[in-house]
Amino acid sequence: MKLRVLGCHGGELPTCKSTCFLVDDVLALDAGALTGTLSLDELCRVDHVLVGHSHFDHVKDLPLMADLVIGRRDKPVTIHASRECAKALRENMFNNALWPDFTRIPTKANPVLRIQTFRAGGTFQVGPYTVRSVPVSHPVESCGFIISNGKSTLAMSGDTGPTDKLWKALNETKNLKALLLETSFPNALQSLADISGHLTPHTLGLELKKFERNGASVMLYHLKPAFVAQLKKELASMPVEVLELNDVFEF
Repeated sequence: MKLRVLGCHGGELPTCKSTCFLVDDVLALDAGALTGTLSLDELCRVDHVLVGHSHFDHVKDLPLMADLVIGRRDKPVTIHASRECAKALRENMFNNALWPDFTRIPTKANPVLRIQTFRAGGTFQVGPYTVRSVPVSHPVESCGFIISNGKSTLAMSGDTGPTDKLWKALNETKNLKALLLETSFPNALQSLADISGHLTPHTLGLELKKFERNGASVMLYHLKPAFVAQLKKELASMPVEVLELNDVFEF
């Protein structure tokens, strides 16, 4: 399983890109940095986008992607979203007001995008990957994911504050190679992190005590651009890796 880091921040500046990972060139995890990172040919090879929740920084490139790949693919790009997230995308993004409804363009039978819903907490198939979704703690319905190709398993926390279901699911998972785990704010902004459903280095340390790592790497993402330097200082002594743009891993 090949993982490419297209975006690993909780927002954007010229040196930061919103959350987006690419698995084996065909499966995107969130859509915060698809069109600003991939070439047109690479973008056309993405068959599936797995969306953890509906917040803008995680879905913002879906409209632009649809506009770019129209007429260049034989089948729709499938967006996999929880029921609440899918509802938000249909009502607030692809609503013919903010953006054309590319789930019906060029035709309802053969659209550019197809939104496939899943039940938060359910397990489903995405191409060759088996995906287990795990509800996590965030102001809107948000899911982490455990993704397996039958040989290797990768997990992603999604946006979350302190949680329990994710750690229980991870501790039950065999052959877990890596966990992509959010950490957003420095310790001085703990109250803001708590209100907004995110982790700080302090709560990260407490959460990791729940995790039976068994050799799995813990890779951090979603650092807020304004606080990257401070976060790296606070994380320096912890057994984790802070992801950087353009990192590539093989699991």
